[in-house]
Amino acid sequence: MTLVQSSITNLILAADAAIDLQLHTTASDGQWAALELIQHLKREGFGLAAITDHDRPDMAQAIQALALAEGMPLLVAAEMSCLWREQLVDLLCFGFGLEPNPLMAIAAELHQRQQAIINHAFAYCCDQGYLTPQHQPQLAMILAQPSAQQPHSLAALVKQQNPTLAPAQFSQLMQASGCDFATNPIAAVVAAAQQSGAICILAHPGRSDGFVCFDQVLLDALWAEVSLDGIEADYPLHTAEQAALYRNYAQEHALLISAGSDSHSPNKPPIRYRAADYRVLLNRLGIIVQAD
Repeated sequence: MTLVQSSITNLILAADAAIDLQLHTTASDGQWAALELIQHLKREGFGLAAITDHDRPDMAQAIQALALAEGMPLLVAAEMSCLWREQLVDLLCFGFGLEPNPLMAIAAELHQRQQAIINHAFAYCCDQGYLTPQHQPQLAMILAQPSAQQPHSLAALVKQQNPTLAPAQFSQLMQASGCDFATNPIAAVVAAAQQSGAICILAHPGRSDGFVCFDQVLLDALWAEVSLDGIEADYPLHTAEQAALYRNYAQEHALLISAGSDSHSPNKPPIRYRAADYRVLLNRLGIIVQAD
């Protein structure tokens, strides 16, 4: 395999350059086409961004090729679906190698498990009479989608075929079927990512919609178990108090600080974070940020 050049080689950013380090495309669960998003970033004058599609480190080389062709610097990046204490946690991985590596291997294995989960859930819904074997073509299309889309798509199919199903019944059915997202233990993902040259950042630690919402105690507990490199302190759903907590925690523990909009579509566009506020992280990734 011929590797493409990194789009951030010898990159120098002005202190006030706009950056956004968490974005998603149709390669995972976003609505942006990759080229559309890259062209939007360039048009809006962003100095740097990161496309962090869920569990898709295999897309890094193709994304870098697009970035080089469009002249838009992008970090090599992915967001990995993890489990910590039986709860969901997302991990941002920046700067891993473009060659086949342990992070790509663990993502490929996750995709296989996601397909097994969906196959099992489909069979269960057929057994219960909510779907039929005649829906196999729709199942095949779902299994061809990225892992992050598959549970949503199967749930949508069940809803479409059973429009009178009450919300509580639907929720019970999906739970009983095992329709869920495949994950890996966070320690295993961090090990694979760091072996692949990545910097590991705890994503959106203040989210409470199905994810662990981290306070000081939980941050201490996580860091006692896993050696992460930093934390995404600045995120649209974080309160001012949460952002301050995460920034202070990073400063006290010599951790890196990141920021991302988590944009999944043009309806929620990228946010212009200031490069100088994330200078240490960017320097670790080989990017120079000029003095203020």
